Amino acid sequence: MQERIAIWGTILRISLQERLVYRGDFMLGTLMRFLPIVTQIFLWLAVFQATGGTGSTIAGYSFHQFVAYYLLTMISRAFSSMPGLSSGLAEQIRDGDIKKYLVQPVDPLEFLLIGRVAHKIAYYVVALIPFILVFWWCREYFEGWPSAMTMLAFLATLVMSFLLGFFMEACLGLMGFWFGEVSSLVFVYMLVNFFLSGHMFPIDMLEKLGPIFGLGITWADVVRALPFQYLAYFPAAVFLGKLQGWPLAIGLLMQLGWTVAFIALARAMWYYGARQYSAYGG
Repeated sequence: MQERIAIWGTILRISLQERLVYRGDFMLGTLMRFLPIVTQIFLWLAVFQATGGTGSTIAGYSFHQFVAYYLLTMISRAFSSMPGLSSGLAEQIRDGDIKKYLVQPVDPLEFLLIGRVAHKIAYYVVALIPFILVFWWCREYFEGWPSAMTMLAFLATLVMSFLLGFFMEACLGLMGFWFGEVSSLVFVYMLVNFFLSGHMFPIDMLEKLGPIFGLGITWADVVRALPFQYLAYFPAAVFLGKLQGWPLAIGLLMQLGWTVAFIALARAMWYYGARQYSAYGG
């Protein structure tokens, strides 16, 4: 175990050094990603003014909470998004590069996971200034800091959203063992993920659509039963205090359950995929 931890530390150090050298664009890129927030502020300001003023609420959210929600989803999405992971993994399988993991004593999923940890550390080290500037500029939209327990729960959701996002995309990439091309699947996944994760709007708004075909359940219930909400909506809702007590505890257990399930699925896909892999390509 001590040797394994030493290997993890070496991989993390090398990956972190590489990313800090060539990803200086993180700072400017992060600032540019916050620009759509300006459009969201004006959009929801117009919506609230047309439906009763900024003092009213929509789906339990005030105007200020809507803006704070979008800012918080930027944080949770920065943890859970894994750009290029699934497509890169599928390409390695298709081109034959994946066979290096079959002959070297390195676990591929651990190697990729540590590389993503280094990626996120480098991202936040470089992008911390834009985050501070934007949140300071928008500080009036937040109703103070949450309690210590809520903050701990929020941090736990971010860690699990990172792991869940990684292993969901890893599973998608590992489908390359059985399909030669997964780009269409990746596109569909990204589209569904963007909508069902709550990145576009709080999932609570789906309650307004009413029951599905008279079944007694709403679209919000369906979306909450899926893992996507834990990638953006759930951390933001926890920070804003939308979930307290048992609903919060159940949500954390559900997020943990989905995370463990996708870890097990990724392990199983690698195990069976590697055994039927023909090791073609360069």
